[in-house]
Amino acid sequence: MPQEPRSRISGSSARTLDLPPPFRLVALREVGNAVAHACAHAGEFGAGTLVYVGRFDLAEFAIVLEPDEPLAAARLAFYAGMVALGNALAALAPPEKPITIGWPDAVYIDRGLVGGGQLAWPDRAAEDKAPDWLVFGAAIRTVSVSGDAGLHPLATALADEGFGDSGSERLVEGFARHLMVEIDRWQERGFTPIGQDYESRLESENGVRREIDGKGDLQIRRTGKSIERRKLLPALSAPSWLDPKTGGPRL
Repeated sequence: MPQEPRSRISGSSARTLDLPPPFRLVALREVGNAVAHACAHAGEFGAGTLVYVGRFDLAEFAIVLEPDEPLAAARLAFYAGMVALGNALAALAPPEKPITIGWPDAVYIDRGLVGGGQLAWPDRAAEDKAPDWLVFGAAIRTVSVSGDAGLHPLATALADEGFGDSGSERLVEGFARHLMVEIDRWQERGFTPIGQDYESRLESENGVRREIDGKGDLQIRRTGKSIERRKLLPALSAPSWLDPKTGGPRL
């Protein structure tokens, strides 16, 4: 990503968002859609642009990437984004709070859905050529708007899980820093360590071994059974955690 000046949100109605130097910030109001906006303007924004939506109930953001690899390989950046998201949450979580991923894109805290990640690329991009851009986006529920967590036992929010006053700003700042770490590690050591970290976030199951292969597909090995393969590409077509009516995580 290109080196840019340190970016901040400023103004009387916005709190400060402090990002590391490679990132350039674009801030939207609550009615904005981070992923849609980043995709629509990715060509002009360029790599390292982070789009942030100032919602009180969600940490919603998207980052523009410009990979050098063909799309089929560059799509593995989705896992780097999910690892960075999980690590950013873990840094703010109470001690020993379980944070898990439901393959490929949903994020759970203590088995309650809080949100997840998604990946987008140009509609007509060829699998064997580098895409003009990728956009990794995420939305994490910070506050339960229903006011009664018992109404939605399969969903949760950061405030309900003891995250205190960390807020969406700190989560987005942490994600940006962790993503830098994952991209540097990918360049130095290849994808394998990122895949292993992602696999460690999947909920464990006795007698089951899971592995992300070089295409991004999930291989599931169960004792005494043949290997099951789940393909990443079709799974990314519709985020499993997203409620299209609200634009936020499902309840």
